Amino acid sequence: MFDYVVVGAGFAGSTIAERLASEAGKKVLICDRRPHIGGNAFDHHDEAGILVHRYGPHIFHTNSNEVYEYLSSFTAWRPYQHSVLTSVDGQLLPIPINLNTINRMYGTEFTSFQLEEFFASVAEPRAQIKTSEDVIVNKVGRELYEKFFRNYTRKQWGLDPSELDAVVTARVPVRTNRDDRYFTDTYQVMPLHGYTRMFERMLAHPNIKVMVNADYREIRDMIPHRDVIYTGPIDEFFEYRFGKLPYRSLEFKFETRGVAIAQEAPVINYPNENAYTRVTEFKYLTGQQHPQTTLVYEYPKAEGDPYYPIPRAENQTLYRKYQALADQTDGVHFLGRLGTYKYYNMDQCVAQALSYYRKVLIHAEELATTA
Repeated sequence: MFDYVVVGAGFAGSTIAERLASEAGKKVLICDRRPHIGGNAFDHHDEAGILVHRYGPHIFHTNSNEVYEYLSSFTAWRPYQHSVLTSVDGQLLPIPINLNTINRMYGTEFTSFQLEEFFASVAEPRAQIKTSEDVIVNKVGRELYEKFFRNYTRKQWGLDPSELDAVVTARVPVRTNRDDRYFTDTYQVMPLHGYTRMFERMLAHPNIKVMVNADYREIRDMIPHRDVIYTGPIDEFFEYRFGKLPYRSLEFKFETRGVAIAQEAPVINYPNENAYTRVTEFKYLTGQQHPQTTLVYEYPKAEGDPYYPIPRAENQTLYRKYQALADQTDGVHFLGRLGTYKYYNMDQCVAQALSYYRKVLIHAEELATTA
């Protein structure tokens, strides 16, 4: 008899399974229908011996000391500051847009103060910021929006930025200094031996049993258990009663080359040419020394594994129907990106799981004990 069955062995599921087992002493079964643990952060060595991320690049960054310290129990870290270039008008320019981007693009020699004035002169102020288009044109105007953002967003989401919630492009800052880092979080690191090794250590507890290639819908009646923590798609759990929640998916094409380094940056974005959105070279991320290198090309698509909840008002309305159903379902707790239909970074998935463990599950256990 298991106290909990955790569905999904990604960040949310593995975190809450580890806490329940090691801190609360509960017996936990964690299952995943994929053939591995780690969710989308799963990494492995390819045929050339290069450590790659099967589901695209996963860059760990967080401002949360709690999350950083928690994961540090399961991995040593490699410091890593992520940088991205974007292919625009035949040049590879830094993104987020910053002082270097503008000076290289236009051949100018702006100072930070002059760049502020430039942005103000080209911006199209919007009284209300509702869409992803509003976010960018309000900051940097129409031309930079068209060159850097519009077509990339169209490829990524299958929608024009004017049709998407502001949250999509609000995640990307615009800077007036020369800071080329993609993130500015306090902690910017990569697991020294990879994500999969970290997940293996998280789940290596005698109270945890791991099942892969196991679909919860097929095993739930065979496994005696009390409660369920579900990190899969919430609409699938309820058999799409109100219809499918829209997601964007990705297709990955890997390429190994016989050179040590193949491109000028860890990631290069291609907003205006090619069917793919970006190309990642993994050795930048991992620090691995190897005479060859592996890259991955990302092709967004409408169908396939659910990666990105599409942020539109009507989709949130549909999700709230499922959320109401979830609230009425005893003994099942919904967590993670798919379980709550939210776009979470990795650290946010961990933070959500830690918080839910403390505030909900432990409280429920205490009430059950005193009843």
